[in-house]
Amino acid sequence: MPQFNYVAMDAKGKEQKGKIQAANEEAVMAALRAKGMFPTSIKLEVGKEAAKKMSSKGSKAKGGGGFNMTLGPTVIKKKELTVVTRQLAILLDAGLPLIRSLHTLEKQAKNPVVKIVLGKTAETVEGGATFAEALSQNPKSFDKLYLNMVRAGEASGAMETILDRLAAFMEKSAKIAGKVKSAMIYPIVVLSISLLAVVGLMIFIVPNFEKIFKDLLGPNEPLPGVTLLILGISNTLISRWYYYVGGIVGVVAFFKIIVKIPLGKFAMDWVKYNIPIFGPIVSKTAVSRFSRTLGTLMSSGVPVLQALSIVKETSGNDVVANAIQKVHDAVKEGEGIAKPLGETHVFEDMVISMVEVGEETGKLSEMLNKIADTYEDEVDNAVSALTSLIEPLMIVALAGIVGSIVIALFMPLTKIIEKLS
Repeated sequence: MPQFNYVAMDAKGKEQKGKIQAANEEAVMAALRAKGMFPTSIKLEVGKEAAKKMSSKGSKAKGGGGFNMTLGPTVIKKKELTVVTRQLAILLDAGLPLIRSLHTLEKQAKNPVVKIVLGKTAETVEGGATFAEALSQNPKSFDKLYLNMVRAGEASGAMETILDRLAAFMEKSAKIAGKVKSAMIYPIVVLSISLLAVVGLMIFIVPNFEKIFKDLLGPNEPLPGVTLLILGISNTLISRWYYYVGGIVGVVAFFKIIVKIPLGKFAMDWVKYNIPIFGPIVSKTAVSRFSRTLGTLMSSGVPVLQALSIVKETSGNDVVANAIQKVHDAVKEGEGIAKPLGETHVFEDMVISMVEVGEETGKLSEMLNKIADTYEDEVDNAVSALTSLIEPLMIVALAGIVGSIVIALFMPLTKIIEKLS
């Protein structure tokens, strides 16, 4: 009997990994569901040929419902997933059954990836699986936040309400992410153009001046130190350009390796969280994401410990994730959220105070959403301020670099003028 490697979520929302022997993927799913676990990935532990045979047997046994758990390139983009979620919520609110709603959206979908995922999800639900189990077969499109929200909707019987909240959450998350990206892209574009201009100046203009100096001053006439420096950089850019390319590749590779190491990833996130100018935007975005995600999960009926685990995994920043883990451990011991949240020293006092008021009044989810709204506005203001600040700074920096090159090139001209006169 073949052996499968599985990854599944238990009833507490924790990820469990293991191996199990079964006839096919459907049998593995049934065995895991019987243990109260929700599979997110199932892979056959055999060669490629055997895997293909097992996959075809599984799909025949269940009329196409048992498709491969890892769909590869069939990944729905966030923007399209938000639209699909909103449309599905509207159809369910109108009284259409889930399977019919999925098939309706499948027919309307213009994107072939969306059509495939919706069609196979509908087939899996028709085969007897829950909606959450069907979605979990494509973890690249539906993350743990999405799956747990759907499970909460199935448990409460208010799927259309949960999906509507989920769509609103995704829309607001995309909006705040777009603002942050716009703030980061602008200086990168300006810096890249400035760098290309300087490199072009060093490659095409500076060598001509070097010829003029040699012709008019002679090869033995000493040049100013700044001029020699500029000429040296220009010569190495032309004759040893591969040094610079290798250096850039080496720096990029170094950072790519660093972020794969837990300690290195934490250090990079700490720098991003505390760096001047950009740090406030990163920290405010993290607070907004934390508040919005936790508030949405709790208002949808997800238990607080499970909600905190999901928020930790979707935080996108190891500094925030470590802080949330400490809060999770404290809440598990019977404490509230506000006190351990303050002890992490990651969140501002205003956030702690509002969370504390939310706990005292029994309206924590509402208060968290208000915090998210407040910090989203602050991110918007910070992005606008950063954009207005970066433009003059970039102009001054570029003028300083070009000005230094021009001065270095014109310094020997005084000797040339004296010699000619």
